[in-house]
Amino acid sequence: MTTTATPKVGFVSLGCPKALVDSERILTQLRMEGYEVVPTYQDADVVVVNTCGFIDSAKAESLEVIGEAIKENGKVIVTGCMGVEEGNIRDVHPSVLSVTGPQQYEQVVNAVHEVVPPRQDHNPLIDLIPPQGVKLTPRHYAYLKISEGCNHSCSFCIIPSMRGKLVSRPVGDVLNEAERLVKAGVKELLVISQDTSAYGVDLKYKTDFWNGQPVKTRMKELCEALSSMGVWVRLHYVYPYPNVDDVIPLMAAGKLLPYLDIPFQHASPRVLKLMKRPAFEDRTLARIKSWREQCPDLTIRSTFIVGFPGETEEDFQYLLDWLTEAQLDRVGCFQYSPVEGAPANDLDVDIVPDDVKQDRWDRFMAHQQAISTARLQMKIGREMDVLIDEVDDQGAVARSWADAPEIDGSVFIEGTDFQPGDKVRVRIVDADEYDMWAERV
Repeated sequence: MTTTATPKVGFVSLGCPKALVDSERILTQLRMEGYEVVPTYQDADVVVVNTCGFIDSAKAESLEVIGEAIKENGKVIVTGCMGVEEGNIRDVHPSVLSVTGPQQYEQVVNAVHEVVPPRQDHNPLIDLIPPQGVKLTPRHYAYLKISEGCNHSCSFCIIPSMRGKLVSRPVGDVLNEAERLVKAGVKELLVISQDTSAYGVDLKYKTDFWNGQPVKTRMKELCEALSSMGVWVRLHYVYPYPNVDDVIPLMAAGKLLPYLDIPFQHASPRVLKLMKRPAFEDRTLARIKSWREQCPDLTIRSTFIVGFPGETEEDFQYLLDWLTEAQLDRVGCFQYSPVEGAPANDLDVDIVPDDVKQDRWDRFMAHQQAISTARLQMKIGREMDVLIDEVDDQGAVARSWADAPEIDGSVFIEGTDFQPGDKVRVRIVDADEYDMWAERV
């Protein structure tokens, strides 16, 4: 049978930027095979849902979206982190057509083939897709995934059981992808993985080649090569191992954005031990101080968990005092939520009651908000480059080096004479606890 109608796929991508990159890979393959990606359930021949399974609320959202897709379309393929719990998905939604875990790109594409075969007359040499593949982010920024999995065994986390041990991509492949993205108009590369600092450990920092030059598969060398491409390069999910010290000079020299996303999670040595967190010790504050001496513009963002099993009021107070000392710029906080299969569930310690968790979260947020507000106030009067994200009749919404898309603040500029992706020089005229207002210089 020759299929002449263009097969259509609906796609829902949930969870973190790492899952978004998985979605982009699947969609690029489907586009290469002649499938059209459509924005509504009604127009699709089949719907793929890329799930998140990190915490209970994310699993609940995934199950809800799967149910919505079944109701609106009927033919649903499930993949992603929650896919490792096939039984739990099928208990709620027995009619899903197939379930696969994260990074199982071929199985997802094969499942699509079974429901709606590709066109036999499709010619991938004529029906071209962009050389950078299908992107789900705006044209001017892109996530660059450098590895999969994680070698840590943090007691609150099940990512290693979902995504496996660390597997680094060859540095030549990463740099070739980055180059394609830059040639396609990307102005900012956001480097992501489960543990960016550990990049290349599994490959023993093997030497690879890019543009005929030898490059080691290691964070410092990767950053040096990316910094030669003339675009913003932002590092996410960096653990403060000693090798992080190596990239601070690149930031001070303006080659990398002076921005580190470090998931500290807590400060109390006792709680960190219960969490089984790697590379965290009392010298962290001294290292932050040293980084800022070398690179005064350095922005540090982080996430923390309050109410972890066994956390005492004394531990929590230690955390607040540490925040005062650390003066982090951007901070997110979660109340501890037990994750099925996580070792923290079996710790022989007192569980923190929900009302205490809520109280500590409120106090944490108020404490950090005062710090963030004061740090932004210090930027009023400064000139800086910003990247325009969107423009409407109210003006432009931009980001500075200190702001990652969708998780940090924005810079608002009057005027409509901008395009998304423009780099503009501005002067900061006002700020609140999260955002800044600026005028064009």
